[in-house]
Amino acid sequence: MPATDTLNLAMMLAESGIIDNAVNELMTRPQLLMAAESNPDIKTAMKNQIIKWRGHIHKRMPSVSVEEQFKREIGLYQEACQWEPEYFIEQVDSVVKQLEGHSSFYFKARSLLERENQKHNPMFQSYFCNLWYEYLSKALIDAQQTELEQHKEKLLADLYQRIETMQHMQEVTEAGDEKKAGRLWDMAKARLTKTDVGSLKTMAAFLKKNSGLQEIAEKLGRMASEVDDPDKERVRSEDLKMIEERSDNVTDDIVGVHESDDLSKLLPNEAMFLAYPELEVVFYKHLVDKRLMNYRVQGAQRKLRRVKAYKRQTKQVEQDKGPFIVCIDASGSMNGFPEQCAKALAYGLMQIALAEDRDCYVIMFSTQQITYELTKQDGLREVLNFLSYSFHGGTDLGPVLDQSIELMSNEKYKNADLIVLSDFIAPSQPDEMMKRIQKLKQQRNRFHAVNLSKYGNPELMTIFDHCWSYHPSKLGRLFKWK
Repeated sequence: MPATDTLNLAMMLAESGIIDNAVNELMTRPQLLMAAESNPDIKTAMKNQIIKWRGHIHKRMPSVSVEEQFKREIGLYQEACQWEPEYFIEQVDSVVKQLEGHSSFYFKARSLLERENQKHNPMFQSYFCNLWYEYLSKALIDAQQTELEQHKEKLLADLYQRIETMQHMQEVTEAGDEKKAGRLWDMAKARLTKTDVGSLKTMAAFLKKNSGLQEIAEKLGRMASEVDDPDKERVRSEDLKMIEERSDNVTDDIVGVHESDDLSKLLPNEAMFLAYPELEVVFYKHLVDKRLMNYRVQGAQRKLRRVKAYKRQTKQVEQDKGPFIVCIDASGSMNGFPEQCAKALAYGLMQIALAEDRDCYVIMFSTQQITYELTKQDGLREVLNFLSYSFHGGTDLGPVLDQSIELMSNEKYKNADLIVLSDFIAPSQPDEMMKRIQKLKQQRNRFHAVNLSKYGNPELMTIFDHCWSYHPSKLGRLFKWK
């Protein structure tokens, strides 16, 4: 076996089709098939996860060959293949001794050396190395197979965990939310305890009971689609229009005389050349040279021409919807019903974000800021951490507006919705802050406020495009300010 062939040992697993077999085996697991068939989005998300795992394994598996035990044996094998036959006979006993304890070929090699008459055969080195190569490649594939099984078990554990989490979420999520399922699968890596499921159920029930909060969430979800973007609404179109052009071929008016070869517009005196045989040749020469005197005519010619122009569409253009940034006042004055309202509205906005393929960030603020990204890969854990957060401290609106404005200055946050949920018992903001907010509004970002107290500072409301007041009373009345 040529030494150069050992360089391909690391690729044996991919060539053997073991990875593809593992993927096929995964895809036919009954539990995974049932989960995939329950929803097309789940099926797509699961398939993408397995394909991504397959690509990772293709890159990861060859690294098994660089483990010390294989690296040492492969190096020794390559040396032995390149030795001269006489030198190989002298060193083969030492080579076999070095294989003791870490090579599956050791015992077979010893049995070959026990036959003294075979060692001096001219073909012994080739036979020995070929056999060694078979043992070495099998050992490498076995090691790779073992590691592949370990990776597969980890993937299966993750897939089963996501299926279990999705089953729990079916108890929480309203029916008819299939379009959220794909992103929920991505978020379902977190293991949910009975307490976690209970917290989500409680929040979902609270949101359903307080329908006014759900109305606010749904209205906020629609606003990104209602934005009027003149740049996107102007589209290039081609129309056929009737236009008039001045033409010498239209005999509306005689405007003069010129030299030409048009016999239909010939002046009468030019025809006199044809009356005399000796001058006839002059007539034909003038005709060829386009020097016959003709009437010059001119008129307006009407014809259709394709004209390109920009015009506004008659229907609303679909806009790329930016993320939700939900700033929640976590001060002590928000304890109780206002806290439940704030958390429930954020939970409702997260569900809308999942359905509309948007991101949803929550920034809790009091004397400091804590950010939760509810729609990322482990978003369910973020949701649970957010729901378990206890409100305390004082209200400091300025820093959270600074942080939000900084975020919304990024291209990623174009056409985004910033929602502040607070009792707004806080001082007014400086003019500089108002200018920065106004600049973002011009970029089609929207600022909303939900006031959860009767005693909020009215001047603060001037910052926002839309303001709602949801008072924490038994009546749960909803008022739209503007």
